[in-house]
Formats: sequence, C-alpha cells, structure tokens
Amino acid sequence: MTTTIATDWLTRFGEALESRGDLSGLFGPECYWRDVVSFTGDLRTFSHERAVAELSARGPRAKAANFRLAAGRTPPREVERNGIPCVEAIFEFDLELGRGIGVVRLVPGPDGRYLARNLFTTLDEIAGRPEPTGEHRPTGQADSSKFGGPNWLDRRRAAVAYADRDPDVLIVGGGQSGLALAARLGHLDVDTLVVDSHERPGDNWRKRYHALTLHNAVWLNDLPYMPFPPTWPVFVPKDKLAGWFEAYVEAMEINFWGSSTFEHGAYDAATGTWEARIRRGDGGHRVLRPRHIVLATGVSGIPYRPDLPGLADFGGQVLHSADYTGGADHAGERAIIIGTGNSAHDIAQDLHANGTSVTMVQRSSTTVISVDPSAAAADASYLTAPTLEDSDLIGMSVPYPDLVTGSKALTAAMKEMDADLIAGLERAGFRTDYGEDGTGQQMKFMRRGGGYYLDVGCSELIISGAVGLVQFADTDRFVKEGLRMRDGTVLDADLVVLATGYHPQQENVRRLMGDAVAEAVGPIWGYDDEGELRNMWRPTAQPGLWCTAGNFQMARAYSKVLALQLRLALDRHST
Repeated sequence: MTTTIATDWLTRFGEALESRGDLSGLFGPECYWRDVVSFTGDLRTFSHERAVAELSARGPRAKAANFRLAAGRTPPREVERNGIPCVEAIFEFDLELGRGIGVVRLVPGPDGRYLARNLFTTLDEIAGRPEPTGEHRPTGQADSSKFGGPNWLDRRRAAVAYADRDPDVLIVGGGQSGLALAARLGHLDVDTLVVDSHERPGDNWRKRYHALTLHNAVWLNDLPYMPFPPTWPVFVPKDKLAGWFEAYVEAMEINFWGSSTFEHGAYDAATGTWEARIRRGDGGHRVLRPRHIVLATGVSGIPYRPDLPGLADFGGQVLHSADYTGGADHAGERAIIIGTGNSAHDIAQDLHANGTSVTMVQRSSTTVISVDPSAAAADASYLTAPTLEDSDLIGMSVPYPDLVTGSKALTAAMKEMDADLIAGLERAGFRTDYGEDGTGQQMKFMRRGGGYYLDVGCSELIISGAVGLVQFADTDRFVKEGLRMRDGTVLDADLVVLATGYHPQQENVRRLMGDAVAEAVGPIWGYDDEGELRNMWRPTAQPGLWCTAGNFQMARAYSKVLALQLRLALDRHST
C-alpha cells in the first residue's frame, strides 16, 4: 500500500512538472520544500506558496524528469514524524546535471489522495562522474601489471609535493570536515590539498586534554567510505580517533601538509584564482594558486579571551581552554574556570581528578543533558532508517520548522529523564535552561555553537560540592592572589582557565582574507531567514571561497554536497 501511495504521488508530480501543469494540488498547506543543489544550485527552503512557484519555474530549467522510487534504498513506509503519521519515501530522478535523490512525506488530502507535507531534493551524482565505488571502483591495473617507472608510492609522493602544479582546491583545516571533504573530492577527480598547522593528521584531537573522549555514539560518527570498526567503544577516546584520522589520510590518499599555516589569501578576479600564502614547518613559504579555498577550521576558530576586570593583575597562570592539555601538571594547585560549557566542565573534571581544587564561574545559564539516557536517546533518534546513508538523507530532509518542533519534543523528553540531575544542579546554585524556545542543546549548537554541557560526571561533582561554583554576577575583579568577590572575600588561585569560547567564524575570514572579504561574506553559522545555515556548504558572496564545519554527521553528509558543487564549478570553468 505504501509503495502504491508513493508511486502514485511521484507519477503525478513528475507529469505535472514536465508538462508545466498546476502543482498546487500536490502539496499540503503546511508543506516545505528543501532543495540542496539539484534545482537551485544552493541550499534553499521554501514554504508552500513559494515552493509551488519555485518548482514550476526551476523544474523545466533543471530538466527534472523520471521521478521513481530509489532502487536499493529504504522502501516506502509508514512513519510518525513530529507526531504526524505519514508515508515516507526515498525517490530518485534525472536532471540535466546528473541524478538527484530525495525524500517525500505524504499525508491524506481532503479527497483521500495523498499530498506532500515535506519534499526534499538533492543532487546525488554528476552525469559522467560516478563515485569510484562498487562497480565503478578502480581496477588498480597501473600497479598490478605495469613494471618499471613510478609505482603507487612514487606517484603519491609526487602528488603530495605539488612541485610543479597547484591544487584545484585548497582546504584549510584537517579536522573531520576538512578530511571528509578531501576524500569526497579525491573520488571526484579534484586535485585537492589539505593544509593544517598541526604536524600530523589527528593532532587536532591528539593534542587536546588528556581525558577527552567523544560525547556522541560511535555509530553516528563514521567518515565517508571508511566506517569505524564494529569493535570500537561507543565513546571513542581522543588518541584512538587521532590515529584513525592519520590512517584515513593514508587510506583515502589525501594530500596533506602538516605544520603548514595558511597566512593569507587574495583573490584575483581576472584569473579566477587565489594567491594563497602558506608558511611551512621549516620556516619557508609557498604560494599556491588554487581556484577554490575551503575554510574547514570548524565552528570554533579564534579563541575568545574576554577582558575580565583585573585579569592582568593576576599572579598565576592564565590559559584559554584551547591551550589546555591536561591536569597532571596542576596537582595540588587551585584553579578557577571561567565558563560552564562542555570544555569548562571537562577541564574541571580533569583537574579535579588530578588533585586540583577547582571552582567554576558561571556567566550565563547552561543547557545540561546527561550522556545517558538523554544524549543516547538523541543519538538513537537520528537512526531513522536501516542504513546510516539513509538516516543521513532523512536527517537532511527535515525543514527548519519541523526541526524546531522535533527538537522541542525531544528536549521535553530529555527534561523529564534528567529531572533529578537538573534539580540537584539548581540546588547547588547552577543555573540551567533548555534554550530560548525549549529546543535544547542541539539547536544551541546550530544557532550559536555553544552554551551546553553533555554530562559525563562533572555535574555530580558540582552537586556534591567537590567542584566549587560561583556566579559571575557575584564577582568583583581579579587580584594578584585570585578572584575577589563582591563581599570582599578572595578565591585564591594558581591557575585561571578561560573556557570562554571562540570568535565568530567571520572574524577568521577577516584575519585570513581581510576586511573587504569578511564584510562581503557576512556572518557564518546560525540560521538565515529560510532556515539554512549561513554560508555553510554553499556559495559565499566571495567567488571561490567556501566554508565547512560541524560534527561528524554533518561532515559526512554535507561533504558530498560541497564536493559536488566544487566539481561542477571546476567543470564550468573548464568549458
């Protein structure tokens, strides 16, 4: 029955689109259409009235046709999304560009025929450029049957050296977003170089504080083409992950320059290339001229160090959380941590475990959820299909209004599960919230990149008093001995850790490319008026400049979105 319902709607939709007929009768009044590249060449979301008009205008230009159920994907099924029963179907279709894929959620209309409540479309493959997997994987004959001349290793060394050529794409940053994108681009035959200031792939995790593990379950965090082994722990230790990054660079044949700092980029509109200045580990410089630069430096870019009253007078050590590596060197000391986000809590817990007396200073209320059961429930809610690939597709298909509604429902369930935890924190004087509209920690991350803590044990230390807590409003200023309170008492300290977050990513663009480019691009991250992330995985106002960031799920799913756009842009230039 579900297959019949989905097939009927796709047939009617395809016929109306190709004949330029009236599409309005195919969509419910609450329908949103989200398109990722396939029709719009961008990431766009349209409400019902605009969706019909935009589809009618863009369908013929995109030459969208042959809408059918997607072979080999999760078949049509009855599901409940945000409390609304619907038929959910994954479909595919043809485009002048190649092949598209999408998700539609159907609900009964007044006459009994089904209408779309959500429609999602995205480009899945460029014509003539299938990813080299499955039947398209390379044969390896160049290495298995050719003797004499350069072998695979010789060719890899030459590729990484860039002695006589420039990359098509320069990726700045070798975290999960940069490496996932590089792997995708490599398999689309795009000459790509990743530069990272750290010496080795994975150092962005390896060099972080000693006790760090991922707070998201391992089964959500696979990188493209290379899933984690099924024997790995649910929460992956940072050094284990760092080793995996290094293996990933090797296995995916990613051109990676470590100990290489991107210092400045200037765009030449006449040639359509960048002049990118790279400082190498030996102190020398190299100027590269790629057509595209991708900033993959993450949501967390330049550390924010607030000008706290009297901090310059403090006689001890001051660190930003970005520079904190572990608590072993601080045994027996007294530490003050400014901030109550994830990093602040983890550092507090690590210092406490190493015998440091710790006090946290809370500047604003914080969303706190337990790793288990709350975060585990959130992770489980992402796995809505039999395969991670289909779960990624379904996750991308949710338009912003439904994302907000779903986040509120999930957060309400978390609030109930964590009631005792939150009550204990509030008794200890810790101020909590669930976001400005009750949407919880994930929407806080998407909107502002912080303001939450996934509890792995520090909350109990606060509740028990093992880790101290004061409110910033009760403080006066730092003095040589520590932090003076408004009542005149002083919290003696040897160490102050500024867990105060990072500047907006637009400031990183300003630092690397100048004021004019930063102002042209505008804010990065956070939602725009359509419910799309600003300047993420999409064209910016600066030609040849792109941005990518986010957690492992985003890196995996949206690396393909960005890689396809870059491949298309290079193809357009070559013609």
